[in-house]
Amino acid sequence: MSASTIDELETTAAAADSPTTDHGGRVLSQLDALEAEAILVIREMVGELERPALLFSGGKDSVVMLHLAVKAFWPAPIPFPVLHVDTGHNFPEVLEYRDETVERLGLRLEVASVQDYIDDGRLRERADGLRNALQTQPLLDAINEHRFDGVFGGGRRDEEKARAKERIVSLRDEFGQWDPKNQRPELWNLFNPRHRPGEHVRVFPISNWTEVDVWSYIERENIPLAPLYYAHEREVFQRDGMWLAVGPYSQPREGETVETRLVRYRTVGDMSCTGAVESPARTNAEIVVEVAASTLTERGATRADDRISEAAMEDRKKEGYF
Repeated sequence: MSASTIDELETTAAAADSPTTDHGGRVLSQLDALEAEAILVIREMVGELERPALLFSGGKDSVVMLHLAVKAFWPAPIPFPVLHVDTGHNFPEVLEYRDETVERLGLRLEVASVQDYIDDGRLRERADGLRNALQTQPLLDAINEHRFDGVFGGGRRDEEKARAKERIVSLRDEFGQWDPKNQRPELWNLFNPRHRPGEHVRVFPISNWTEVDVWSYIERENIPLAPLYYAHEREVFQRDGMWLAVGPYSQPREGETVETRLVRYRTVGDMSCTGAVESPARTNAEIVVEVAASTLTERGATRADDRISEAAMEDRKKEGYF
């Protein structure tokens, strides 16, 4: 990569913190404006809802959301629990990070286990072994069991085209389903979480952020993450154009060669369907530049479950997925 190209990418990444002006005439950087909007959404929804919860997997987007929630209510503790829908095939590093974070912040963690549903027959293992699509029923059951009337999620509009259709506050019907043609306007940052008994809302405080914004914010705030987000050597094999890690839930098939490569993860999810990318980036600053140069979305590049069909994510969201 030429020096001029690197300079252009660093300029693009730096734009994530370029100055803007608020209504009071105060100069805010782009990250400050995004942070302020997200904190406003979190505070407003906690004020409006009776029993909110925050989806927390240990992935970078949910970590940023949790960091924003800490800021929103500091020095008071976060006034809601965190919920993790565990596929049973998660990366061990991410589960370890999740538990350390919950203990450090004194959070109440609720876990909905896909494996429990498979063990007792409420769900059946898919033929392709992918479990992300199986998260929907445990999620909806956990929402009903704990009577959550609002769930904060880390979805962003730049991730995937179905998520680009989503409002910041999104109504789910009594079956937990989403109708993309029946959404409320959000003019002048006015958010409407009203719902009938049995319904709930999904709230996406970082909906307007990009992947570059997320990493720029992580760098600025010095937010710790699970180590697999940074370049490390790992045994991987290639399948469908992705580097999958060798592990108990992803094994090479005949003809697939195991190699040791320097990789990192742009997104973390079910180990059986989440691919790594070759990368030398070991710091947040290096990742910001790398992401600014990427022409592929993180999910499109590294998530097998989103490649099943053109409308794979939208179909799952209509059924109640994140």
